[in-house]
Amino acid sequence: MARPALPCCILPLSQPLPTPVADPSPTPSPHTSVRPEDKRTLLQRLVEFLHPGPDSKDELMEALADAEDNAVIDAESRAMLEGVIRIADMTAGDVMVAAPRMDALDIQAPYAELLNTVIDTGHSRFPVYEGERDNIIGILLAKDLLKLQRAPELNIRTLLRPAVFVPESKGLNDLLREFRGNRNHLAIVIDEFGRVAGLITIEDVLEEIVGEIEDEFDDESDTGDIFALADGTWRVSGDTPIERVNDWFQVALPCEDFDTIGGYIAHAMGHVPRRGESFEVAGLVFRVQHARAGAVRWFKVTRAPA
Repeated sequence: MARPALPCCILPLSQPLPTPVADPSPTPSPHTSVRPEDKRTLLQRLVEFLHPGPDSKDELMEALADAEDNAVIDAESRAMLEGVIRIADMTAGDVMVAAPRMDALDIQAPYAELLNTVIDTGHSRFPVYEGERDNIIGILLAKDLLKLQRAPELNIRTLLRPAVFVPESKGLNDLLREFRGNRNHLAIVIDEFGRVAGLITIEDVLEEIVGEIEDEFDDESDTGDIFALADGTWRVSGDTPIERVNDWFQVALPCEDFDTIGGYIAHAMGHVPRRGESFEVAGLVFRVQHARAGAVRWFKVTRAPA
């Protein structure tokens, strides 16, 4: 007589029952949010609740000032940290050397003239143009120019290095990152119309963080200047003499007690103006584009609306 088949859910007695094994890494339910473990102590959480961190750049600047007052950092460290924060809102147009003040080399100039320019200015890199100054064809390193001493038959064009072009709106943070990445220390700044607006170097960017970097070639007799821009406005250096501003704009600003336009405006406002602040006088609006080391470096000047 045949034995009846066992049900599928019942194992034979001769076969041991399987032992359940716990999953070492259970999969969380899709409806369950996994939060990282908070390792702060109760005291730390209480302190952060009573004294929350800064929520804006202004509050961060105030926190740095408090840190200096409490001797947590010194004045130089505070200035550098503030510089790092400040350049986040600055562009190449704020720091560049304006095109009329660029020391550029003409590719058609004789070797002796090029050498004299290099010696007189003391720069290590020069933009090189052909024809018009807006036609930048490359960058010449001063040390490369010395190769012509040994091999006069060389063509100076073979010594040129590619020029890097950036817009005026290029952020300084991004520009500094590119300077470090591509090992170029000079860039040509282009305005919205595609014309050369000026140049900027890695030194110009670093000066915004660590302050003025002076060497034996810096000219202490710089008296500032005024440059007309394509949009009908003017870029005015803060150290431009008031007499020159009066002559240029045909105004009569007082020049008995102050020598420069930056000093006069700072006195009239009662404080050193910051970037973005404006001051109107004699039918002119002076908007601060760049201020550094307690003085205005550049104004953008427009005619006040009638």
